[in-house]
Amino acid sequence: MANEATTSFKARLNQPRAVLAPGAYDALSALLIEQAGFEAAYLSGASIAYTQLGRPDIGLLGLSEVADVTARVRDRVSIALIVDADTGFGNALNVQHTIRALERAGANAIQLEDQTAPKRCGHLAGKSIVPAAEMAGKVKAAVDARSSENTLIVARTDAIAVEGFERALERAALYREAGADVLFVEAPQDVAQMQRLGRAFPDVPMLANMVEGGKTPLMTKDQLEEMGFRLVISPGSLVRAFAFMAQEFLRQLHQNGATAVSRERMLNFQQINALLGLPALMEAGEAYEGRRGEAAE
Repeated sequence: MANEATTSFKARLNQPRAVLAPGAYDALSALLIEQAGFEAAYLSGASIAYTQLGRPDIGLLGLSEVADVTARVRDRVSIALIVDADTGFGNALNVQHTIRALERAGANAIQLEDQTAPKRCGHLAGKSIVPAAEMAGKVKAAVDARSSENTLIVARTDAIAVEGFERALERAALYREAGADVLFVEAPQDVAQMQRLGRAFPDVPMLANMVEGGKTPLMTKDQLEEMGFRLVISPGSLVRAFAFMAQEFLRQLHQNGATAVSRERMLNFQQINALLGLPALMEAGEAYEGRRGEAAE
């Protein structure tokens, strides 16, 4: 399922300038990301769990839920979509089913990780991981299942917290040999580790994950780009910002019994409809109605 966005995203990641992809979790958040001028969005499994289930990222999502959100997002935006597929939702054969489903839904890149099931957020304690050979097999299965080589396979290892930094590098190398297009070593614990990661695999784009309050030092896109990273994600930042603003809005509404005090920090009815593209939709609908009327005559 190659498309222009997929092909261009693969080429884009081979450029020296890094791509910054904020985390999306539905069509509206992806639309806001696109309208803000970003080249890509990261469809975060954690953020989908937060918003669709009201639960933390502890492996409660299934493939159908992720594929459904992916399809709705792709229907609304044209920027590249990196989709978090957790562990692939099972063994190597399940991974192949996952890749085919998400590729059909419109993913440009699909991320798999080497945690055991049920997985948990990469910045939570208590993770466990599958044998390296098992994960390498899942990466190979993913590569074999995709219909286009322009659909990128992102291989993530959580080995730093379980086996240590050096072993995480060994796992990343193994996943690269299995065919991964992008490597993601989760939760480096200091700048020195990040600097090593950024230069460890010069033949493949490296992904950096920025999590507020997580285990990795927060850095700017430019700093990470200088280290050698080509893809930078902020998977949960947008939903955390929305939750913070929503708490304040609801506190004010509960206290005052009206939205007036928050009015300057809201879009009004006309503004939200303009953002969503109502005028263009209405115009398109009227054009179709006009053609039907002409045909009836």
